[in-house]
Parts: sequence; structure tokens; C-alpha cells
Amino acid sequence: MFMDFLRNNSIAAAILTVLRVYLGWQWLTAGWSKVTGGFDASGYLNGVVNNEAVMEQYPTYHAFIENFALANAGAFSFMVAWGELLVGLGLLLGVLTTAAVFFGMMMNFAFMFAGTVSSNPFLILISIFVIAAGYNAGRYGGDYWVIPYLRAKLFKNKGATPAGQTA
Repeated sequence: MFMDFLRNNSIAAAILTVLRVYLGWQWLTAGWSKVTGGFDASGYLNGVVNNEAVMEQYPTYHAFIENFALANAGAFSFMVAWGELLVGLGLLLGVLTTAAVFFGMMMNFAFMFAGTVSSNPFLILISIFVIAAGYNAGRYGGDYWVIPYLRAKLFKNKGATPAGQTA
């Protein structure tokens, strides 16, 4: 019953829009400051490598950071900065909302695995509702136009139609 409300109700869509815009603003401002401020993740990655708790609790993640991410700190700096900015734009505009919130959650979890708590658990909690709502979270945003367009293009030549639509 709650999932039906979350995924189909217009009141839920309005509440989700507020949550989505809040998340989008958090991601956009974090990403913008990194993109325009010469962000360098190497210091952060070194901190993760030297964090004993990460080493003990998440040895595989620690090895990934130590052996791959640190050696490619420039690429990671670029991906984090632009990833945060693009997730923020997607959520603010409500375009590809489910994908944007998914990648935002992945970054939140990566930061938490690295030993950074900050606002990450709170952002994940809000993100759970947005991702569970699916299309309804972007109903009052760009997904209102983008998702039907993508469905029409993807299912155009396959002889099938998306669920709930007639040919």
C-alpha cells in the first residue's frame, strides 16, 4: 500500500519533488565547488589509505583505494567533481531521476566506506524514498517529457510497447 502511494500518487510526487530538489541542491553545490575550485582527491585518498578502521572493516575497498584510486587520483578527482555536479543537475531538473539518485547513492556509500560519515547517511535515507518511487519522483520535472520520449524510441522497432501503454 505504501509503495503504491509512493509510486503512483500525485501528493507523493509533490513531496518527492521537494526531497529530490533538496538532494539535487546538496549534490550540485558540492560538485560546483569542486569543479570551480581546483579539487584534488589525492589528500582524501591518502587519508583513506592511512585510516586503520577502513583497513580493518573494508579490506577490499582499502586495497582498491590504495592500489588503484590513489595511483589515478587525477581521474578520480575529475569523476567525483563532475559526478556530483551531474547528479545534482539531474535531481534538480528531475531528468533521469532514478539514474541520478542511484549514482548519488553510490557516491554516498563510497564516501562512507572510506570512513567519512558527514551527511551521507541522511542523504542515503532520503535517496531511498526517491529511488523507490521511480518515475513518480520525476513526475514534476523533466522526466515528465524525457521518460515517455525514451520509451517511445527504445520500444519503437521492437514490436513491443512499454507496460501500461497501448500500441
